[in-house]
Amino acid sequence: MRIATPAWVPATGAARAVALEVLLHGPISRSAIARTLDLSQGSLTRLSAPLIASGLLVEGDERAEGRAGRPTRPLDVIPSSRHFIGLKVTADEVLGVRTDLRATVVARDAVALPARDPDAVADTIVALVRDLSADVSITAVGVGIGGRVGENGVIRSAPFLEWEDVPLGAMLEARAGLPVVIDNDLVAFTEYEHWFGAGRDLDRFAVVTLGAGIGYGLVINRQVIVDEDSGLGLVGHWPLDPFGPRCPAGHRGCAMSVLTADAITGEVSSALGRTVGYAEALELAAAGDPAARRVIDDAGHGLGRLLAAIANLTAPELVILGGEGVGLVDVASEAIQEGLAADRDPRVRPLGLVTTSGDNIEWCRGAAVLAIQRHVLGDDLVQR
Repeated sequence: MRIATPAWVPATGAARAVALEVLLHGPISRSAIARTLDLSQGSLTRLSAPLIASGLLVEGDERAEGRAGRPTRPLDVIPSSRHFIGLKVTADEVLGVRTDLRATVVARDAVALPARDPDAVADTIVALVRDLSADVSITAVGVGIGGRVGENGVIRSAPFLEWEDVPLGAMLEARAGLPVVIDNDLVAFTEYEHWFGAGRDLDRFAVVTLGAGIGYGLVINRQVIVDEDSGLGLVGHWPLDPFGPRCPAGHRGCAMSVLTADAITGEVSSALGRTVGYAEALELAAAGDPAARRVIDDAGHGLGRLLAAIANLTAPELVILGGEGVGLVDVASEAIQEGLAADRDPRVRPLGLVTTSGDNIEWCRGAAVLAIQRHVLGDDLVQR
């Protein structure tokens, strides 16, 4: 399970910029690369020739550019030339995928945690990495975790595991013999959307995830905004309803108390006098059950207000909604639009919304992008 592939590109920034443009947008014509990177055709030829000779880039079949343009051969990468592992650690299990160089999932698996102490979790992660590796050489491993992550993969705090200051990155690298990069799982999710997802070509966009918690990611000037407080779930404290229930931190009517799966199922269960799961709560609301409908619409209205606040403050071109609780968006669509309208100027353009699948694999794929970035960006990833 050790690295058996050459470095991504030589250290020169211009050559790597060409390779990165092809990775993110290929197959792509030479003229498009030149326009994007502000290069002359001669400079592009000089930079791309050694990348093609090394096998990092490949030329596709000839195609015409424009109506009377000379046929050219677009540039691309070979996605299957590299393999990465992306993992999501929860309180009860580790989920994982193996992907290619463009984060396309080619294998997936999950394993229950026998215990939550660091050694047990590290051993479980490495066992899953070995299972997912099969007979291919793995380039790097990415891990997404709900909590605050410091330098060198030190978990500063992960409440669901009851961890503080655990050097998980070093533990995994020593056990697996592979480069390992660890970050907050919402940061990883956002990085996938930034590199390969719905936000790939956008200057600025936001991500909101629904489920056990409320996550918020932001990209401005094509950069994911992160700092030492990433992982605290600060958007969960955003006030939505001054008369709403209190969250565990004592805030009345905040996003945590209105939008999480536990908050919604608690309200529906209380109204019906029996325990109701999240999927059933949505199904009951969709079927017209009055109590479930009221709770789901209240949550939808709150989500609309949260989206309005994000739009008003950051002017995103798009908001991407995901997470295991994203089914709320379809069932409460009218209430979401009402919440948006309540806090937005009527003259603004409609806010673009995209909903992802809600599959847990989304989180793992994001972690794989962390590993891909580690391989492609190297030291620049550490310094950003």
